[in-house]
Amino acid sequence: MSEGTAPPAGDATSVADEQARERLLYLRGSIDNLDAALVHLLAERFKCTQQVGELKARHNLPPADPAREATQIARLRRLAEDAKLDPAFAEKFLNFIIGEVVRHHKAIADQEIGRDDAPGRRDVTIG
Repeated sequence: MSEGTAPPAGDATSVADEQARERLLYLRGSIDNLDAALVHLLAERFKCTQQVGELKARHNLPPADPAREATQIARLRRLAEDAKLDPAFAEKFLNFIIGEVVRHHKAIADQEIGRDDAPGRRDVTIG
């Protein structure tokens, strides 16, 4: 093959295919890293919401807070728009998380009620 002539079609395709494979592997590696970060962020978030649930249960507060949830959904929709992410998707994602949090808070409240009803447990009022 002389200088200035194109490589045979099979050679150009295999080079392009190899470049595409390398790019795909690179992008998938980034996606894997982001997935790992999301899992860790969600774990940290649920550690905080666990503590909120315990606090609510100890103070007989309801597991769900519809006003807070509405505020958070509106806030997340704005953030999604600013980030060029579909706000409807962001809302669905947050609603899923909120549903899980409320479910956990209900379970925590049920456990707290069970402890209150435990044999031998008495509330002592001082005063």
